[in-house]
Amino acid sequence: MPGARAAGKVPTMTENAKAPTRLKPIVTLDIKFFWDSCDKGELKIERCASCQQFRFPPRPMCPSCHSTRREHVAVSGRGKVYSWIRPVHPRPVGFDEPPIVALVELEEGFRLVSNLYGIEFEKVTRDLPVELFFDKTVGNRQVPVFRPSPLAPLPRAGEGKKA
Repeated sequence: MPGARAAGKVPTMTENAKAPTRLKPIVTLDIKFFWDSCDKGELKIERCASCQQFRFPPRPMCPSCHSTRREHVAVSGRGKVYSWIRPVHPRPVGFDEPPIVALVELEEGFRLVSNLYGIEFEKVTRDLPVELFFDKTVGNRQVPVFRPSPLAPLPRAGEGKKA
């Protein structure tokens, strides 16, 4: 999608010939803003309106200053891999093969659990630069997922050891 970044939107995963099998997210009132923003191709995170501390998942009170004032802020979608696993048993529902589950530290300073695409499990490294995109789900929703940043050098063979 040329120009998608410039417009503040993040491209979705390439359209596949088959329908998505990933389960749709469970939407509650506290996190509805998050899923609605994902459906629009944006990633919005809750931030304390008093101390500016990001918090995810959203909660009624800031754990830093105890304020109940909050705002929903669009974030960059750029980060780095902090940790990762590949669940094997039981087989993850909604996936053709076990996904890479990554804990991504976004440049705004908080961490988000998601999936990592576009790289072999053995080549994932700690601090691998990643960027956001969106994957479709059953029910025509979108979830935030990550892939290696095109500016990131990929690790050489044997360097993908888990930290």
